[in-house]
Amino acid sequence: MPANLKLRPGTLAEAIRRYSAGEQKFGVALGEFLDEFYLDREPSSRRARIEEAPEFVGDDIIDAYVGAVGEHLARRWKLGDPPEWSDHPRRFLRRIWFPEGVEAEKPILLVESPLAFRRRMLFVEAEPLRRARMPHDERWRAYEYLRTGMMPEEEVDG
Repeated sequence: MPANLKLRPGTLAEAIRRYSAGEQKFGVALGEFLDEFYLDREPSSRRARIEEAPEFVGDDIIDAYVGAVGEHLARRWKLGDPPEWSDHPRRFLRRIWFPEGVEAEKPILLVESPLAFRRRMLFVEAEPLRRARMPHDERWRAYEYLRTGMMPEEEVDG
């Protein structure tokens, strides 16, 4: 592996470039970007990770999902207004979309979907960008309790 190749994409735009180039599947590229985003605890640096406009990939669902990711991360982690690129008309669907295999959960997803996803007609769980490295704030704890029925233990810095 070349020394200058980062292991994970540092920006959302870089993740989409990797996907478009066929280097990574969409879910892998997005997940690796989210890991980098969540490990970065500095708000201004986090903001910089979503500021550059990702290219359009030509898949309406992915293009809308990327817009939702940029908007949601800005809102969820209090990074200011969503990036301007996330409001481009091509970042919105014209038909409702649900993930495959969620027939029984559709009513729940209609209610739970965060604003950034819902306004693009993408219906997902309440924490659609949940990863192991995601900071465990009070909102995360509340969702984990609703999702599992068990209250997560408080984390203690060691």
